[in-house]
Amino acid sequence: MVGRLDTGIDVLDRKLDGGLPPGCIVAYTAEPASQSELLLYELTAARGTLYLTTERDDDAVRHAIETSPSSVGSPTVRHVSGEDTLEEATRLIGALPDGANLIIDTTDVLERCDTDEYIEFLNELKSHMLETGSIAVLHCLKGEDEPPNRSRTYHAADAVFDLRTEIAGTELENHLTIPKFRGGSQPTEAIKLELTEEVAIDTSRDIA
Repeated sequence: MVGRLDTGIDVLDRKLDGGLPPGCIVAYTAEPASQSELLLYELTAARGTLYLTTERDDDAVRHAIETSPSSVGSPTVRHVSGEDTLEEATRLIGALPDGANLIIDTTDVLERCDTDEYIEFLNELKSHMLETGSIAVLHCLKGEDEPPNRSRTYHAADAVFDLRTEIAGTELENHLTIPKFRGGSQPTEAIKLELTEEVAIDTSRDIA
């Protein structure tokens, strides 16, 4: 579709009619023990990327990206820390160039901030994505201790990507569903992925 920005992951781009609309915010949910970061790393190959890490050290993230077996880019990695993480994240996002990727890994730390301040952050984020024609991917970890503002993230997001990892017999299976997509036709079937050397469709067996 004209005007879409490709993700750099062929299987996703085909399902999304060419990619994501400029200005789109994606909430990407996954279990902490999954290989969800592999998809984030591969997104950096599509275009210039600002990668904000809120939990892991920036050197650790750079090393993980550089040693990733999949095709990756050379993102700018910054560690968001300090007493006011929302203010620091907003400052860094303000320098995002036009037509770029923004990855926040993970969003959980920001989602534990004051609700009103977090909503203001999300609104400013959306405005900046639209102004720059960029894409934001917010990595949201699943778990029992879900951040209090997770529902605000889902509401603000234009798309929700949900990665589920299950054991089928002796194999691990990864399925990506897209329960929310404001940008056009919503894929109705789960996408079975191989999260190994690169993000690709798993063709070993049919999707149930």
